[in-house]
Amino acid sequence: MKTPLDAETWIKEQVEDFFSKKEGYTKAIELDPNDAEAYVQRGLWETTIDNYIDAREDFTKAIKINPNYAEAYLNRGISKHHLQDYDEAILDFSKAIELDPNNAYAYIRRGSTKHLLKDYKGALEDSNKAIKIDPNHAHAYYVRGISKDDLEDYNGSIADHTKVIEIDPDFAEAYLQRGYTKNHLEDYSGALVDYTKAIEIDPDFASAYESRGISKKNLGDLTGACKDAKKAQELGSDASELINEVCGKAVEPNDAVAKEGKNTRVDEQEVPELGASFYIIIIILLLLGALVTS
Repeated sequence: MKTPLDAETWIKEQVEDFFSKKEGYTKAIELDPNDAEAYVQRGLWETTIDNYIDAREDFTKAIKINPNYAEAYLNRGISKHHLQDYDEAILDFSKAIELDPNNAYAYIRRGSTKHLLKDYKGALEDSNKAIKIDPNHAHAYYVRGISKDDLEDYNGSIADHTKVIEIDPDFAEAYLQRGYTKNHLEDYSGALVDYTKAIEIDPDFASAYESRGISKKNLGDLTGACKDAKKAQELGSDASELINEVCGKAVEPNDAVAKEGKNTRVDEQEVPELGASFYIIIIILLLLGALVTS
């Protein structure tokens, strides 16, 4: 076991190594300003700290150097998606597919973005193409499953989310989405089981608590529904309507969440733009946790 001093040195080395990678890519660019790969790698590094603006710029520079660089278009599309520039993201994903027609992930990303724009048929078509290329890609079935749900093909949606879980048993969002679809079919007991499994995988999954609370309400368990609703609100979900309904008292909405809409489908886990200092803290905490368990 590492001593406190050894642990402190090790953590410092890990953090320095993390940031030295960016310095290395920058140095490579200084030595060869036409190194498209170096720009892509630096852009990918920026995405690890959710700095999608700088990442987009690096991918753009790589494309200017090499206009046929499929990976640069794909990753610029992902950055634009995170920056909510969805139409432009689709154009980049389409270019990546044109350059690399067998890239299943490019179809998945374009399908996911189409879904956010409510082009459910387009999302379905893209996920079908991704599955044809890679029949074992969990995210392809996930995008197809949520698209089928919105197209009211509920049995097909359940089958796709079941396939996701078969491929990746720890895919919490797949359990949540399958629960949503079961709820549409008024299978409240089945939905409750799926929401509970999602919570087991991710104990801080606010949407799963709120959705499970709704299922418990539909099954007549108002006490359990109230408990889940309060937990959901504690985790950041605007569950005030459910709390008012099952807990018997008025609760002020969580305004920040209310603006985004209640019970929103989880297409992917988006995170806010945060400074690098935040991620240094997270890295240190994760490393300390690893030391404690070692």
